[in-house]
Amino acid sequence: MALWIGQPVYHDKASSWLSTEEGSRIDEQSPFSDQIAMLRDRGLPLVALGSIVAGAALWLSGQESWADIAWAVGAVAVLVPLVLSTARSLLRGDVGVDAIALVAIIWALALGEFLAAAIVALMMSGGAALEAWAEGRARRELRLLVARAPRTAHRYVSESLEEVQVEALVVGDLVSVRAGEIVPADGAVASREAVLDESALTGEALPVTITSHGHVRSGTANAGDAFDLRVTAPAAQSAYAAIVRLVRSAEVDRAQFTRLADRYAAYFLPFSLAVAGLAWLASGDPTRGLAVMVVATPCPLILAAPIAFVAGLSRAARAGIIVKGGGALERLGTAKTVLLDKTGTLTLGQPELEDIVIYGQLAADDVLRLAASVDQMSTHVLAESLVSAAVARELPLSLPTGVTEDAGRGIIGTIDGSVVAVGSSAWLESNGYVGVRDKAREHDSGDGAGRAKILVGINGELAAVLVMGDRLRPGAETLARELRDVGVTRVALLTGDRAEIADEVARSAGIETVYSEQTPEGKLDVVRSTRDQPERRNVVMVGDGINDAPALALADVGIAMAGKGATISSETADVVITVDNANRIALSIAIGRRSLHIARQSVVFGLGLSVAAMLFAAFGYLPPVWGALFQEVIDVAVILNALRALRG
Repeated sequence: MALWIGQPVYHDKASSWLSTEEGSRIDEQSPFSDQIAMLRDRGLPLVALGSIVAGAALWLSGQESWADIAWAVGAVAVLVPLVLSTARSLLRGDVGVDAIALVAIIWALALGEFLAAAIVALMMSGGAALEAWAEGRARRELRLLVARAPRTAHRYVSESLEEVQVEALVVGDLVSVRAGEIVPADGAVASREAVLDESALTGEALPVTITSHGHVRSGTANAGDAFDLRVTAPAAQSAYAAIVRLVRSAEVDRAQFTRLADRYAAYFLPFSLAVAGLAWLASGDPTRGLAVMVVATPCPLILAAPIAFVAGLSRAARAGIIVKGGGALERLGTAKTVLLDKTGTLTLGQPELEDIVIYGQLAADDVLRLAASVDQMSTHVLAESLVSAAVARELPLSLPTGVTEDAGRGIIGTIDGSVVAVGSSAWLESNGYVGVRDKAREHDSGDGAGRAKILVGINGELAAVLVMGDRLRPGAETLARELRDVGVTRVALLTGDRAEIADEVARSAGIETVYSEQTPEGKLDVVRSTRDQPERRNVVMVGDGINDAPALALADVGIAMAGKGATISSETADVVITVDNANRIALSIAIGRRSLHIARQSVVFGLGLSVAAMLFAAFGYLPPVWGALFQEVIDVAVILNALRALRG
């Protein structure tokens, strides 16, 4: 079995989401070339098989010379494209295993072993077709992700709808998503609610209900009534477009183990020729040498590793884990250290209002309404959570005036004649609110670590302390144990949060080592120093925020938790998890370990059988015809074994 048949290549119109360079690369595979490849893949095995059947019928009828001609025709039909492919490989400086098959077919024809030549030809062409089937089976989930990419959208123009290509959508457009349609771009629900099937992104079968103003990701399917969507990102920058790009990348990238296998295969040709030559010289029979060459094709070495890794990529995609390629999957399989960010990784990254401690005369809802009205003008994550809490309570928000924001510290503005300040205790004191730090500390005994306090001042007086809590992500409580169960020797928490917050989260997740109060540069230093320790090589960094992107890129494997679309981190990471569940981190490593194990197992088993068959052939116990048949059995066995990586 050889690689001259080529690998399956997808061609679909989803490339409109990709960059010009990516789209042109995909379009290089024209429909005409697809038809030629299909004819070659399916036609050549039929020609080879037909020649064998026809030759057998002629031989049984006593027409042996015509039988030889029939077998020779089948061998030559496969030999011609094989010669062209081998010549191209040699011009590139590559010596592939197809050279072994080429030598075997020519040798068999020269010795008049026409049936053996035809069987080797069938083994080559039929094996390549089997390889294409196995690759297609393994890539099924990846292909489905690409094939369901939305291409059109129904955009409101005045009071009517027009159908447009998804790339024509811009931020602010209002589109209608009909029942059963794929959401064309990331956006916010502009109707009362939307019922969505997110299984393509998350693997979760049950539909979810998103209320008004809730975030919706492209690629999900409308499982309820039609709803309106306000576009918040162009289609090319949407969550699903990023996943499509990751799938394209996964198709192109090959594992280091696979590249090593290619190099080993180049050494196998001179080894095979040497064994065949010795068998010929020792016996004086050139047929012995031919028999060795027939069973020498190291298909297990070439096919087992790629198919096992592609199967692993497909298995991961089915679980909502997009791995950028076989190389990343192999590195996952050898990971020893996992560094975890806190916010958005172990926690959901979506703080929720837990308590309102009143210090003034206003009621809790009144304070929340005023604070949320001002925070409408802020992009801080706590401000967004505060506005969401007010909307959930159906509090009427007002538009503030005279707004001034000190990014990351606080915001001040005028609402209904009142000056409202929302921020940290230190920031409020710097703006003339005296003694608010002491009042805020009065609540420390009840709020516990892991929570944030937002102070609300109205007209110079502290009105309330709002307690915000960020819940652990599902699966975070058992993540450290699951990582150790799959072979990770060290798990550490790496976060920019204060020590008391980080320590509490670490205790809840069963993590012993904590690096707290780390800047993005500090995170880089931790990743770098960890990689420099030989016993802790193959470092995995898991994060979701923009400040995690450099650390994700530096680590041996960067994993982005993109359940809500961490697009920048997703571009720099090697693995993107689209499910809001921390247990997928351990699962991704388990899939990498299993894929690597199955690839090695298939290679060792297959090559062991091939070498044993070569020795039997060298001593005259395996004639060329039976050797070709036995080699095909080996090929089928290793491919089926490699496909086990599809299963959990």
